Amino acid sequence: METIGFIGLGIMGGPMADNLREADYEVVVYNRSEDKADDFVEGGGEKASSPREAAEKSDVVITMLPDSPQVEEIVLGEDGVAEGVSEGMLYIDMSSIAPATSRKVHEVLEEKGADAVDAPVSGGQPAAESGELAIMVGGSDDAVERARPILEVMGKAVTHIGPPGAGQVAKAANQVVVALTIQAISEALTLARKSGVDAAKVREALLGGLAQSKILEMHGERMLEHEFDPGFKLSLHRKDLAIALQAAREEGVPLLATAQAAEVMNALIASGHGDDDHAVIASFYEELAGVSEGESAKS
Repeated sequence: METIGFIGLGIMGGPMADNLREADYEVVVYNRSEDKADDFVEGGGEKASSPREAAEKSDVVITMLPDSPQVEEIVLGEDGVAEGVSEGMLYIDMSSIAPATSRKVHEVLEEKGADAVDAPVSGGQPAAESGELAIMVGGSDDAVERARPILEVMGKAVTHIGPPGAGQVAKAANQVVVALTIQAISEALTLARKSGVDAAKVREALLGGLAQSKILEMHGERMLEHEFDPGFKLSLHRKDLAIALQAAREEGVPLLATAQAAEVMNALIASGHGDDDHAVIASFYEELAGVSEGESAKS
């Protein structure tokens, strides 16, 4: 079994690292908040003092970080992963970042004789905990096949999209679909409530027809209950839409509805909802419509 260096023990990264340890991988962790790393090693494993040390002690390094600047700093910065890699190592970035950043990191590590793949995920905290993430992978055939057994510990669906950066393009597309679906459900349930109709029964009916989706099932329930503890923070989804919109500008693709969804998120973040689950979008429409919490929400 290869030793894995895991960097980033947040809402998603923590349970992902747990799953690797439970699959009998030796895991060396690094996290800026040392208490999370300390909590992890209490259950078995080792703590590194820097990303460089995590790389030096590992055959494979995985990062799960918030955004492109953090990945660049952790991998390419002082005492970063790139300073600790050796020829033949594998680097897997499971963060959601700009495709251009993924390609840049890949080129740097390739010059050092290391393979790199980008493998962003979808499914949120529940799927991270259960090991049922959807994982979108970019990289060479050989690198992806080497990474696959590790990725399959954390995900139920591992899809090789294409060359380096392709996984990040797929994740950007995923986040567009998720954002617009949450927005559509928010509008639909707010319409039901404002019309004096039982929104819970509307959701039940929609789940039995063409409108059925995982998002309607999971986030529709959050909206009915007004339970917005984060499975995936709104601020992080807004970051992902910024990546999608930037990629769209570079490719000359109009993302009209995505731009609107991003502005809805901006308004919610400005009013203090950035750390809430992205299903909190429903509250934006309820406020605009003058719908009070619980009004025709459920029977």
